[in-house]
Amino acid sequence: MATAVRARLLLQRSTHGFLFSSRAGPALSSPFLSRAHRLSPSDDEKYQRTSVSIMQKEPGSGVMIYSYSSRGFNVDGNKVLGPCALLPPAILQWNVGTHKDITEESVSLFHMLEPRIEILVLGTGSRTERIDPSVLALLKRKGIAVEVQDTANACATFNFLISERRVAAAGLIPPPVSTALSLKQE
Repeated sequence: MATAVRARLLLQRSTHGFLFSSRAGPALSSPFLSRAHRLSPSDDEKYQRTSVSIMQKEPGSGVMIYSYSSRGFNVDGNKVLGPCALLPPAILQWNVGTHKDITEESVSLFHMLEPRIEILVLGTGSRTERIDPSVLALLKRKGIAVEVQDTANACATFNFLISERRVAAAGLIPPPVSTALSLKQE
């Protein structure tokens, strides 16, 4: 019997003029249900505007790949011709021509680094290519995760990892010149 009495009990909040009851009331009894009510920035955080301006690169944030072409890469404003190895402290020429040249010897510079890298991103040209399983096994034994992608995605992945302050390195092979859109004069 006490629950029935509680269910019929009317609760009133005088500050907002709300009237709550167990019976259905008119639909526009609350000012928040009317169409004329607009949210102000103080009503909810998601309506507050935020802007960020980056004036200069944060020191110690690592190297970033700005662009790439069939000739090479633009890394922090430095033009690197041909394949390159991006290591936490350096940008090096990498002596590989194609994905078939990625061997245990060619990746040895990545597992000799201090501090140890967490992840190695390999860009294999215009498309993702299969890397020799013995190379992947060697890096796994050394505790290095490997991500093999086409060069465009490898550049984006490397930039993302560096922006997240991960200890990452990249071995990148520039994609070949595309002839898909070349025009022939007749």
